Amino acid sequence: MATEFIQGRGAQENVSNIFFKQSYSKDFIEGIDEWEEEKPQTHFTIVHPKSFVNKVSSPDVGMEYSANPYQGCEHGCIYCYARNSHQYWGYSAGLDFETKIMVKANSVKLFREFISRKSWTGTPISLSGNTDCYQPLERKFQLTRGILKTASQYGQPVSIITKNSLILRDADIISELANRNLCVVYISINSLTEDTRLKLEPRTVTAKQRLHVIESLSKLGVPVGIMCAPVIPGLTDHEIPNVLKAAASAGAKWAGYTTVRLNGEIGQIFENWLQKAYPDRANKIWHSIQSCHHGKVNDSEFGHRMKGTGKLAQMIKDSFRMHCKRNKLNVEHFEFDCSQLLKNSDHQLKLF
Repeated sequence: MATEFIQGRGAQENVSNIFFKQSYSKDFIEGIDEWEEEKPQTHFTIVHPKSFVNKVSSPDVGMEYSANPYQGCEHGCIYCYARNSHQYWGYSAGLDFETKIMVKANSVKLFREFISRKSWTGTPISLSGNTDCYQPLERKFQLTRGILKTASQYGQPVSIITKNSLILRDADIISELANRNLCVVYISINSLTEDTRLKLEPRTVTAKQRLHVIESLSKLGVPVGIMCAPVIPGLTDHEIPNVLKAAASAGAKWAGYTTVRLNGEIGQIFENWLQKAYPDRANKIWHSIQSCHHGKVNDSEFGHRMKGTGKLAQMIKDSFRMHCKRNKLNVEHFEFDCSQLLKNSDHQLKLF
């Protein structure tokens, strides 16, 4: 049974699926079960969902519509809020989330059909609203590239958030969209410390590579910002000044942040990871997170859940604002051009 830290993975175990009436405990299983192997391997399944673009009802996430070509994410970020949604597919929010990926093979087709509807007005659609659209499997399937080509063809505005340098592969399409005010990119960076990244976001690219992405896209005229998210009090909050300075120096124009919140099964997964990854300060970090959410590790109240409340949350907020101002971030305003949407999707000329 694996008791040491699993290198290269975020979650250190599979937790029970809340939708299953029965579950079994690894404590009573002899040997290592397939879902608990020493070096869990990544597997993917091809799926064909009936819908792809989703309306976002939450009022505080900064997007109206999202689209995710992959369910689950091999990046393995331990704090990822999308882990809980993996349970709807019959998997665990733990190791399953980062080792059992579902590839939505008909994503491009569904995206084209959605933006071709007569009622569609061209509202910006966010790629990676749930899982990273540039995770490793994108190299093979190129679904994100297909979606971007379709967006360019139809004049559909899109925003992208990622922590993978694979996005540079599509710099040609992204820069073309950006020149038409149809695309904005956010790169996720919450730490410049490599040891922290290896534990926190084990299968992502380094902060140095992410800064290179910002610099490369900025030079091509692509509007780029960063998400310093999530800020983890007691672990990454002290890095806010350096992260914002480095991002601004690389060409970022905007910055946003969230304070970590461990909703659903993520609390159990994160706590288990914390005890193994940082045994010397696990309690301090855990209590710091609690201090930002009324003594809990999760707050579901709109308006407060993303930033937290209390003295520590306010200190994080003040630090972030001050260093954004020092680095001239969030000064410019970006506005999508939603007037370019091609209504005649069949490209047929009208007779009358």
